[in-house]
Amino acid sequence: MKLSMPRYDQAPVLVVGDVMLDRYWHGGTSRISPEAPVPVVKVEQIEDRPGGAANVALNIAALGAPALLVGVTGRDEAAHSLTDSLHAAGVQAHFQRIDDQPTIVKLRVMSRHQQLLRMDFEEPFHTDAEALAADVDALLDGVKVLVLSDYGKGALQNHQALVQLARAKGIPVLADPKGKDFSIYRGASLITPNLSEFEAIVGHCADEAELVSRGAKLMQELELGALLVTRGEHGMTLLRPEHAPLHLPARAREVFDVTGAGDTVISTLAASLAAGEELPQAVALANLAAGIVVGKLGTAAISAPELRRAVQREQGSERGVVSLEQLLVVIEDARAHGEKIVFTNGCFDILHAGHVTYLEQARAQGDRLVLAVNDDASVSRLKGPGRPINAVDRRMAVLAGLGAVDWVVSFSEDTPENLLRAIKPDVLVKGGDYGIEGVVGADIVRAYGGEVRVLGLVENSSTTAIVEKIRSK
Repeated sequence: MKLSMPRYDQAPVLVVGDVMLDRYWHGGTSRISPEAPVPVVKVEQIEDRPGGAANVALNIAALGAPALLVGVTGRDEAAHSLTDSLHAAGVQAHFQRIDDQPTIVKLRVMSRHQQLLRMDFEEPFHTDAEALAADVDALLDGVKVLVLSDYGKGALQNHQALVQLARAKGIPVLADPKGKDFSIYRGASLITPNLSEFEAIVGHCADEAELVSRGAKLMQELELGALLVTRGEHGMTLLRPEHAPLHLPARAREVFDVTGAGDTVISTLAASLAAGEELPQAVALANLAAGIVVGKLGTAAISAPELRRAVQREQGSERGVVSLEQLLVVIEDARAHGEKIVFTNGCFDILHAGHVTYLEQARAQGDRLVLAVNDDASVSRLKGPGRPINAVDRRMAVLAGLGAVDWVVSFSEDTPENLLRAIKPDVLVKGGDYGIEGVVGADIVRAYGGEVRVLGLVENSSTTAIVEKIRSK
């Protein structure tokens, strides 16, 4: 399946549901309490993170998509902390505040990256369902997807009203369900239960065939557009009426903490669908994002650069031979990580020690090296009949194997000027004994503030000399 990074900046999503504050107390432990056989934690750091539906909205914003949030809080210090964190992340929060009830807080005591204790401060909210629906209705016209993030804490008491409001405006509804009554999500475009939540509704599934069969029946009963069952280490399964099941394997390299993984899945799904991705591609992106988040501690958001790199690994463009389209994507990601892009070009017909030394020196001028290679027709024009000795695909394959080279791309013109205009490298490097003004493309690079550097060539190393030597024998 071909994946690409969506335009999340054009994908506004509205999240409605149970918001909460995830609070972490971090500290070291060096002794056991004299009062009871428990460790004593010397609290050294207090950290607050948005949780529940607020974490879903935070994940959407971290991807670069406009995120709106409707929920219920108390009127207390925890609500202020939650609001400040969301505002700083760019989330538009619209909270119904209830005076005599506390904001839900999940307090975790951590030591050496291990959770020792969790304490929950919560009471089910007595939400004004009509007022909440009115808030949602007022915001729907500006969004492309509605997410119901249901933790069963009382914020969502009118699921069907919200589903019908969105459907009337042609807006897809995604729901992360809770409880043993999924009929409240009837008519949703997609629901995303985990396996235990799914089996609590349909019964134990002995194998994938039974999961698919019972899932199809559930979709029919509830008039669902699709069903995504997340299955932990077994990945996830997407079911759609009149489509073959799509089973995706788990992508995690190392599972550290599954807290908030479901939030990451539905947030990436929602943002991707809002950005115009088809459902299978959106699910595949969500699967990649989930594989990243379970390697983090606690409730965490996945950034756009993190997801972009996962997509690059999936498509094989993290390093090596790439198209111009792939190259522009990976360069954008490298720049997002503060990396300096170096560019050089040439024919590289027969690779020799001089080439290797030169490319190592070029790579040392920055963090990433782009090597542009003349295609066969342009080499013939530049070098004459009988050249190149090696076809462009073979030359690029050999160059991509060098440790100094990050990306190899070909070009058909006699000069790389069009590539330079598209890529805009930070440093243009050329080997030779001429001045900077003689470097092709130097004026282009210097015009936007880039650098041009000339490196010396290794003596007695020449492709032409090697070719002549072979011919003479």
